[in-house]
Amino acid sequence: MNRYEPVIGLECHVQLQTRSKAFSGASAAFGGAPNAYTDPYTLALPGTLPVLNRVAVEYALRMALATGCTIRRLSRFARKHYFYPDLPKGYQISQYDEPLAERGKVEFVLDGEVRSVRLTRIHMEEDAGKNTHVAGAPFSLIDLNRAGVPLIEVVSEPDIRSAKEAAEYLRALRQLVRYLGICDGNMEEGSLRCDANVSIRPVGSEKFGTRTELKNMNSFKHVQQAIDYEIVRQSQLLDAGERVVQETRLWDAERGSSHTMRSKEEAHDYRYFPEPDLPPLKIAEDEIERVNALLPELPIARRRRFIDRQGLSVYDATLLTAEREIAEYYDQVVAAGADAKKAANWVGSELLRELNREAKAIGDCPISPIALAELIGLVEEAIISGKIAKDVFAKMYGTGRGAREIVDAEGLVQVTDPSAIEAVCRKVIEANPKQVEKYRGGNDKLLGFFVGQVMKETGGKANPEIVNRLLKRLLS
Repeated sequence: MNRYEPVIGLECHVQLQTRSKAFSGASAAFGGAPNAYTDPYTLALPGTLPVLNRVAVEYALRMALATGCTIRRLSRFARKHYFYPDLPKGYQISQYDEPLAERGKVEFVLDGEVRSVRLTRIHMEEDAGKNTHVAGAPFSLIDLNRAGVPLIEVVSEPDIRSAKEAAEYLRALRQLVRYLGICDGNMEEGSLRCDANVSIRPVGSEKFGTRTELKNMNSFKHVQQAIDYEIVRQSQLLDAGERVVQETRLWDAERGSSHTMRSKEEAHDYRYFPEPDLPPLKIAEDEIERVNALLPELPIARRRRFIDRQGLSVYDATLLTAEREIAEYYDQVVAAGADAKKAANWVGSELLRELNREAKAIGDCPISPIALAELIGLVEEAIISGKIAKDVFAKMYGTGRGAREIVDAEGLVQVTDPSAIEAVCRKVIEANPKQVEKYRGGNDKLLGFFVGQVMKETGGKANPEIVNRLLKRLLS
């Protein structure tokens, strides 16, 4: 049994998908030429003043409401001072002692169980630029495109007790910001970034240990690996009679280890004081009501509805709610009249397999929800068989044509006339006397062979239930 219990809290920076920056009109787009998206304010030229981005405030409110936070009707911005080349002003506009939102929680599923992690706060701030360190050169390159892009920082309580749980919390956070339409959640591009505060304590102890901060983790896998590494590192220090030093450490994914970056700063190190160029941010009650009315059905609630009301398995419900667009597509298929479970099978298997194979988003799917519901209906009404339906689906996906149109044009309607099917069954039996003898000798598995031969003779159009029934009678 492990002697130590990890105590983990995450600080996640969510880059808001606004067209312009937090406090100026410069573009907040990703991927431009270095320093293409700057303006006098971004460059901190004398005399320039910040103007708050209204859309950024709305996006921050969406997140606060979706996580059940208490929203301050009056919050304030502050200057967070530190000196680094990618911060032209010499300070970052952030929020400190009066953040936009506090408390709340993020829910997620781990090992089939719904869990939650409490939030300390959600506050708004601006991003810094990016330094590129040139190997072997006595200088670094600075790109200020990202400087001033609006962020929210989502700070969790130290409720997480394993690296696996931390990774699942982060996945849920990413899913949530994508559902809300406020961030694309791309960790590799830096639009979602995570710092982990990790400490350990003896099992059963209530007192927290000395924590270290982990940075430079740009995937769920790296977050889990880095935290696991840090837990082992701290355990080994304590077992050797040494102490854990409070510091910031950088994760090196290639080496699978971390190294010291700097001693951990405290709040007083940043010399926070109220931002004199911005008035307090006032949030009116009607604004909260307006934003709340725009919130979509959230992932956990939708997953619960799919399981409880539509009878889906936990696996199918989890798969279909992974992305908001997939869940909405599925809902539209059911709304168009398809059986809920059959719709889940078609969307979760056939449709997603084709989309994944071509690396397409569901918004680019050539089959509309109504068209897929029509195909499912044709199978339900026994107009086509399940096997023919898969062929029709492939043609629908490749051409954009409707199911009924393809079935009618290609004469794919299922044969349900028992006398016509019986004639084919007799023909197959007569053509395979050795297999008939083995079947009647007790080899029941050969029934599948006869069914396959009948389906081959009818081009897959014979009703399988009728085929099975007739063959059993004729072979007995």
